[in-house]
Amino acid sequence: MQSLINQLRPGAVRTVKVIGFDGADVLVRLVDAEGEKVEIGRIPRHEASMRRMEHPSELFEVGQEICAEEIGRWREGQLHLSARACKIPALRSFLLAFERGQVVTGTVSEVHHFGVFVHVDGEPDGLCTGFIRVPDLTWGWIDHPSEAVEAGQRITAEVIIAETRSGQVTLSLKALQEDPLIRFADQVGQALTGPITKIVPFGVFVQLAPDVVGFLHLSDLTDEPVDTPDQLVDEGELITVKVAEVDLQRHRVRLGAAGDADRT
Repeated sequence: MQSLINQLRPGAVRTVKVIGFDGADVLVRLVDAEGEKVEIGRIPRHEASMRRMEHPSELFEVGQEICAEEIGRWREGQLHLSARACKIPALRSFLLAFERGQVVTGTVSEVHHFGVFVHVDGEPDGLCTGFIRVPDLTWGWIDHPSEAVEAGQRITAEVIIAETRSGQVTLSLKALQEDPLIRFADQVGQALTGPITKIVPFGVFVQLAPDVVGFLHLSDLTDEPVDTPDQLVDEGELITVKVAEVDLQRHRVRLGAAGDADRT
């Protein structure tokens, strides 16, 4: 995660002149490198603009000077840049003000199956800059983001990363919530009873406490030769299991047969 965040951090802004097109890429010459050897850079098509287009020539013309953000060197060291990262100066300034771990407030704009869009307080008018991925909504088990938030709801969240190239700040709600596994860790070795919340071909998930779900592998569910767990149990059925392991780093609970539990 950290290496990905490092790759997405904003680079230096350069002034460049459009000198032509290579397929769907924009070729540019750096014009802000006084006293240095003339350098040719490239703006990949997907870095030309945040809006849809058939070809970058719809936006740029040869001889035009623009600002673009450095994003790295590829193709034998050629500098690649992003024009879309500099398209809206007010948006860029807004995003550059964020730091990882910063706490922000906002209003939920839209809720989709893939995540939640948020109007972050102070963002430029007409834009929606915040986004929360489904895994960052809650520690608990949910089937849809609408179980965690709703449109119009005011929220407080932690900044994961602000990306000038996407024009977005990725947020986390659960980063401000205590990990429920921390208090649950002392249950290792104990026998607990809870409902089966989901059945998959290789095992079952069991609700052990609020926002705590553990996994029981099919091999620990029975010694009988069966193809899938649903031949033995149903969703919602209560089952007694042993807490075999609580992995805080991977945030998962491994369960075992209840007969091996330490009941002392």
